[in-house]
Amino acid sequence: MNHVHSSISSVSTDTKGLKKIQRPLVILPTFNEVENIIQILEAIEELPVRISALVVDDSSPDGTAEMVINHPSFDKNIFLLKRPMKSGLGSAYREGFQWALKNGYDVCLQMDSDFSHNPNDIPRLLKAVSDGADIAIGSRYLNGISVVNWPLHRLFLSLWAGAYTRFLTGMPFSDPTAGFNAIHRKVLKKLVNYNITSDGYGFLIETKYFAWKDGFSIKELPIIFTERRDGQSKLNFSIKVQSAIRVIQLGLGRIWNLNTHKERVSTNCPLYDFRLGKNPHHIQSLTAEHKKERAERLIMSLSHDERS
Repeated sequence: MNHVHSSISSVSTDTKGLKKIQRPLVILPTFNEVENIIQILEAIEELPVRISALVVDDSSPDGTAEMVINHPSFDKNIFLLKRPMKSGLGSAYREGFQWALKNGYDVCLQMDSDFSHNPNDIPRLLKAVSDGADIAIGSRYLNGISVVNWPLHRLFLSLWAGAYTRFLTGMPFSDPTAGFNAIHRKVLKKLVNYNITSDGYGFLIETKYFAWKDGFSIKELPIIFTERRDGQSKLNFSIKVQSAIRVIQLGLGRIWNLNTHKERVSTNCPLYDFRLGKNPHHIQSLTAEHKKERAERLIMSLSHDERS
């Protein structure tokens, strides 16, 4: 079971110049970010815009969650959602979005906790949303290449991934794989009900794609992306493959005009909680009766297919 460490209180928010934004929230998925987490939280607190932060930690063995809990602003404008195991970036954002909607935040920012994304760019993204954009994307490639300290192979991979995604999905954005985004509450309400299947970085692509397909206003702003200060990247080979396959599925869905983002449907006996993604802890929480009923339905469905 997930543990949410917070007691939401009324936080005064200085939103000068952000007439349409009252309660912004930065969501920081973390796994072993003890070297960076305090510095990034302090940088967010120093911004001219008062903004809350939700750390979604996958039970980091290095003590990341404990560092958050011991922060002086914990339970004031810094909160923690601690998950029982490493479950992926996509599910971290899904749960973060749900938490934000439940607690009345009107804009969520997706952001890395390792200073790859400059916290000083947050007000610019919020300003774009305040001025009418439903999603503001911090783009590394809007005005040429704005990446610092990346090896060439990493840069080529990123550029190729962007071109590959644009070609298959039809999205017109210069940086469709960007991980630094501000998303308005009205988009979040739709996204949490979409059939977004990616648990890794493909989630960032899917959110933009479904919002774009639904006609939401999306604006790109140039940023400078800097390689992480400390720690190790979580982008491994399996995540890259999963993201590439999901882009193909989205592209085929677009070509065949399939409803690839149909809303989730409820079931009386789920194998897992669709809104929170695949999680063995959810599976274990099901009763034996539910598992048996689901298995019986599956057998009946297969038998019917064979007769057909």
